[in-house]
Amino acid sequence: MLYLIFDRMRETLSDWGVAESLRFLDRIEFRALAAALLSFLFVMLAGRPVIGWLRRKKIGDAGVTDAESLRAHSKSKANTPTMGGVLIVGAILFSMLMLADVRNFYVFVGIIVVVWLAVLGGFDDWLKLTSASRPGGSRQGLYAWEKFVFQIGLGLIVGWFLFSQGGDPGADADQANMAHVLNIPFQSPYTTSPAFGISDSLWFLPAILFVPIAMLLIAGMSNAVNLTDGMDGLATGITAIVSLGLVVLTAIAGDESRAHRMFVPYIPFCDELIILPAAMAGACFGFLWFNCYPAQVFMGDTGSLPLGGAIAYTAIVIRQEVLLLIMSGIFLFEIMSVVLQVGYFRMSKGKRLFRCAPAHHHFHLGGWTEQQVVVRFWIISAILVVAALTTIRII
Repeated sequence: MLYLIFDRMRETLSDWGVAESLRFLDRIEFRALAAALLSFLFVMLAGRPVIGWLRRKKIGDAGVTDAESLRAHSKSKANTPTMGGVLIVGAILFSMLMLADVRNFYVFVGIIVVVWLAVLGGFDDWLKLTSASRPGGSRQGLYAWEKFVFQIGLGLIVGWFLFSQGGDPGADADQANMAHVLNIPFQSPYTTSPAFGISDSLWFLPAILFVPIAMLLIAGMSNAVNLTDGMDGLATGITAIVSLGLVVLTAIAGDESRAHRMFVPYIPFCDELIILPAAMAGACFGFLWFNCYPAQVFMGDTGSLPLGGAIAYTAIVIRQEVLLLIMSGIFLFEIMSVVLQVGYFRMSKGKRLFRCAPAHHHFHLGGWTEQQVVVRFWIISAILVVAALTTIRII
């Protein structure tokens, strides 16, 4: 809103002689930093009132789990307010509406992704929290297939519209094609000899591949963050770290000269999207104030699903799906530990690969304290983000 008001009042502000002093609003880097700060302050200021409201409404974790080995751990967190994801989502949306150009296609779709998955996660949380009030305590949240249908449905819609936007007639033909490229580390998207141009060796994805990749990444990342959210501050801290990596990548991909200099695909009009990962990082750091050990509030599916989906969406837009997989190594490890555990349990008729899945519980049951698991996973995530970023200039 703030940016749109400034944009619409340029001539009036110029007549008043104050337009030049407000030129900093045109700088996307400033608005990205401001979005991170604004979302952080939003969570910090709204945190205690919202947590108090959740307590009064008795919206708390029941401390129930099917895993015998985790029952003592879960009971220690019983009655801690959940659905704190409303703080994160509220901060992200507020920052985007205030500082981003919502007329931008990528920003508009990003808002849809966050809202869609926040509503889905909120409905799932509410079903879990109100199960005791229904006959027989039925419906412990949405069924897995129900959530998956809505996640895949969102991925299908987003994937199709992103693919169509890549063919925007307003963009240069070569630049538009870059929005469909399969970007692989160590592969230069540009040639420098005999003249600067787009490399002939690039793979451009047709819709039949682009859309399914978008579907799987959005569904997979939203579920991966959800599964990682099992210890105080774990998912929150990792998401903040990965979001900072995406801020850097979006700042490069959205600026033509930077993209060419760093040998990263230039995606026209995606520069405004930097507000999304910046706002996510700020919101997560703010939420971590209340979510660090011992947690005063949990984000629940209301926060984890939209965070994972927004991370995936940003990577798809800037064509950095592979680097996202590197940066999100902990998230992938967590979701794969569940897949492997279930598969091996069924194949071996009762044997387990891990002490418990997701993997953070395996290490906890192996002797690490909860704080050690969380901080060590943060450290690994930071290293993975740095490692991923180093690949963008190695060609």
